[in-house]
Amino acid sequence: MARILVTGSTDGLGRATAEALLDQGHQVIVHARSVERAAAIQALIDRGADLVIADLADRQAVRDAAQELDDGASIDAVIHNAGVVSGAGLLPVNVVAPYLFTALLRTPTRHVYLSSGMHRGGSTDLAVLDWYGDRQTASYSDTKLFLTTLTAAVADRWAPRVSANAVDPGWVPTKMGGAGATDDFDLGHETQERLATASDLTVTGGYWHHGEQRQPHPAVTDAAFQQELLAALADATGVELPTR
Repeated sequence: MARILVTGSTDGLGRATAEALLDQGHQVIVHARSVERAAAIQALIDRGADLVIADLADRQAVRDAAQELDDGASIDAVIHNAGVVSGAGLLPVNVVAPYLFTALLRTPTRHVYLSSGMHRGGSTDLAVLDWYGDRQTASYSDTKLFLTTLTAAVADRWAPRVSANAVDPGWVPTKMGGAGATDDFDLGHETQERLATASDLTVTGGYWHHGEQRQPHPAVTDAAFQQELLAALADATGVELPTR
């Protein structure tokens, strides 16, 4: 059985993912933005899940959480589920936090990033972005394009020891997706669970939707754009993606 961190696991797909992994017998680390939000997943904690608390819009809180996790038992996989759909926190939460967790956590050999079909509408312009989140300088689509590109960059640089895959969960009825969403909620979390745990997994750098690989935006596999993005994130955070 694996030990898996699921970020943003107080509701929606994150909570469903954490609950399903517990059902399968895995060890799960659930994540909440605050102590108050952690109350929503007390039932999962009562079942044995560990808890980490960090506001992902605060990069020092992300660093502290990564250190806390590294000081504990080894983590096998991370499902980077947390995300916001609007506001100044878009870049810090959707891109900077998963980058920092990827770069700083020493033991995971699988990373699964929650992308979106909306990444295809994102811009590759990295100029004048406020990575700190004092103001909104990127759209949701931009952040998902950056995150999907980060996935491909990690896959390229860390294969074969570490796998990295991106998942488009579809338009599912969550707080973010809204009650009118038309995709199947269960299919929205099953792919990332398999990518984090399947013993026969050989794919890295994939972009997935409901169990099948799809073609992402062409920029995702552009080596020059990958390098530009990694350089921008390293410059903004003071943390470079290490060798694995």
